[in-house]
Amino acid sequence: MRRILIAATALAVGTGLAACSSSSSTITVTPAISGAAASCSPAGIQKNLYSKGVLTVATDNPVYTPWFVNNKPANGQGYESAVAYAIAHQLGFKPSQVTWVTEPFTSSYAPGPKKFDFDINEVSYTPQRAQAVTFSNSYYPVQQAIVALKGSPIVTHHSPAELKKYLYGDQVGTTGLTYITNHIQPTAQPRVFDTLSEVSAALEAHRIDALVTDTPTAQYMASAQLKGAVLVGQFPSTGEHYGLLFHLGNPLVTCVNHAIATLQSNGTLTALQKKYLQIYLAFPSLQP
Repeated sequence: MRRILIAATALAVGTGLAACSSSSSTITVTPAISGAAASCSPAGIQKNLYSKGVLTVATDNPVYTPWFVNNKPANGQGYESAVAYAIAHQLGFKPSQVTWVTEPFTSSYAPGPKKFDFDINEVSYTPQRAQAVTFSNSYYPVQQAIVALKGSPIVTHHSPAELKKYLYGDQVGTTGLTYITNHIQPTAQPRVFDTLSEVSAALEAHRIDALVTDTPTAQYMASAQLKGAVLVGQFPSTGEHYGLLFHLGNPLVTCVNHAIATLQSNGTLTALQKKYLQIYLAFPSLQP
């Protein structure tokens, strides 16, 4: 996951875009919570809600395009906001019954009780995180991509052997940093920063050669946020995916997984990806 933390102007995205490839909407199933096959009717899930009668959804602040629009999660615009409301509809909630709260990314997957029903914040499922929290099935499959400055050697010289020669930077605790370490395996130790804004500043100051983040965020950074930046290319999928995050063992995940499956089968997720993400995904592939 990457959360953009620098000021930006929201980017409006049209709806008349080319169709997504079939891989862009694949749902990867994660293990279900045993003994949690409770009724998924509005009345049946009340006992599992943080606040009865409303669905409490968490995300970070600020939030950015293409996941949200105008830093307003409650407006239903942007892929994650739209997905949250589509899931709420499947669970029987009206838009007015959805309440948004703020939860920083790095604390969302920390152990302990949660003040929300689920968090939607580009949080990738990992086995380590799943020891402290429960994840839903995938609502978006993730590919990682490289962002660099125009004119940098990495823009034109990025064979697997050449990729190892560059100095990378990334935010602590992210799957992008893990990808650099495990797949690119550069000769120089990546520089680690507390926030993505610090990573971006390091790139602009030529203190690092490149950063790695999910493709939609990478393209938004390159096209709308970082002066002189370019998306070099994206890597093949490793099966990484975003999941909604719940407190550990929350039985509500079973009903949410049913909702995600319905949105997948009826084409809603594919339509939302076409509307909000498609223009960020058409880039050449790189081999680590």
